[in-house]
Amino acid sequence: MMPEIKKYSNISSFKSANKLLGIEISSEKEDLICYSFDSSGFKGVLPTAVAWPRNTNEVVNLVKYANENNLQIIPRGAGTGTTGASIPLAKEAIVISFEKMRKLLEIDTANLNVIVEPGIINGRLQREIQSFRLFYPPDPASLDICTIGGNIATNAGGPKALKYGVTRDYVMEIEAVLADGNVVRAGGKTYKKTVGYDLKDLFIGSEGTLGIFTKIRLRLLHLPADSTTLLATFTNLEASGTAVSKIVASNIIPSAIELMDKSSIEAVENYKPIGLPSNVEALLIIELDGNADSIKNDAEIIVDICNSCSGDISVAEDISERNKVWEARRSISPALFYIKPTKISEDIVVPRNKISTMLAQLRELSEKSGIQIVSFGHAGDGNIHVNILIDKKNHEEYIKGHEIVRKVFEATIRLGGSISGEHGIGITKAPYIDMEIKERELELMKGIKNLYDPKGILNPGKIFKAS
Repeated sequence: MMPEIKKYSNISSFKSANKLLGIEISSEKEDLICYSFDSSGFKGVLPTAVAWPRNTNEVVNLVKYANENNLQIIPRGAGTGTTGASIPLAKEAIVISFEKMRKLLEIDTANLNVIVEPGIINGRLQREIQSFRLFYPPDPASLDICTIGGNIATNAGGPKALKYGVTRDYVMEIEAVLADGNVVRAGGKTYKKTVGYDLKDLFIGSEGTLGIFTKIRLRLLHLPADSTTLLATFTNLEASGTAVSKIVASNIIPSAIELMDKSSIEAVENYKPIGLPSNVEALLIIELDGNADSIKNDAEIIVDICNSCSGDISVAEDISERNKVWEARRSISPALFYIKPTKISEDIVVPRNKISTMLAQLRELSEKSGIQIVSFGHAGDGNIHVNILIDKKNHEEYIKGHEIVRKVFEATIRLGGSISGEHGIGITKAPYIDMEIKERELELMKGIKNLYDPKGILNPGKIFKAS
């Protein structure tokens, strides 16, 4: 039962509430600073406090306290998001960090699912279930530091989305705390369930604006029997996009097709030399999994396709070579900071047969503006990570960089694409949301938000453009 709490108007009185709530809470300045920004590079407002709950009841108590005292609630995983979705925008806020709720609660090997707390690290979950020969496919580049709760909040993807789908495809059931402190459960233990509206899917990708996850049931797969990694290089950027379209149009579904352009290759080699070829315009990392015979047959077809697009292709000979290739792919983001101190990171998606067109337009934008644009990403599903490299201390560069963002989004929409594939909207993309979502649809979305959170205390200012 939630104890009776008075309304507190200052930090010192809020500290006394800590003892009453029995929850680990801090209002020390160094903690407030640490939780006022995320990987977007944007700094929010220092909140009233940061809290580290350890179970659902403590989250309930925090939310009820915030609701009664008109404090905003900012749920936070590991802060790896790139759109500012987990930063406070007002002082009257509590950041709820899930660092202390990271347990793997149950592994159901008979029904192929697990129950986890939202703060569990994606990579740790994957390692834990491997001993059972089980597999959780969604694997963002930040898998060793990002949390499952954060992944669900943005519907994260990763390289394996081409074959296996995104986070949404693996969420079976969630437990969430609503803005009034009530706990709801949506979904279930079964793979089929068509009773009423699917409330679970509303929460996925909602960026903490509808409720706060406290337990999650995830679907698992059996670990593939075998896998192999191919490396295809191209002296023409558009040819790499054509190869992707041809592979996807064939009767083959690789587990991943990742693209790196010349700039991203050079960035990685300067940051952490791995031995990637330097005399190419683009490379594709193509992974196949399944049984050995099917992998061999599929690899032969892919070699023919890449050769027809003037590509050279090689096979990673062993696990060490395969790990080096994937290490290169996962090293791109940190490597870019060695080129410019600021990167504007976008994650557009275009239809797969438009990848070549989009890559050409990105190169043209870079050449015309004089601003370096580095492109890489999940080419197999059309998801391109566009990185605009600037120095935010250079006012002219900063303005020009954000002008390029709009032009990138305009080109994406013209090609029938989307302005976000897996990063969400947060605050950085909110000004552009009406480029893709029209007025009536936005009204429906805001109506859902108002129904779930009538006082507007759950992660306010995220997703929707400020009016």
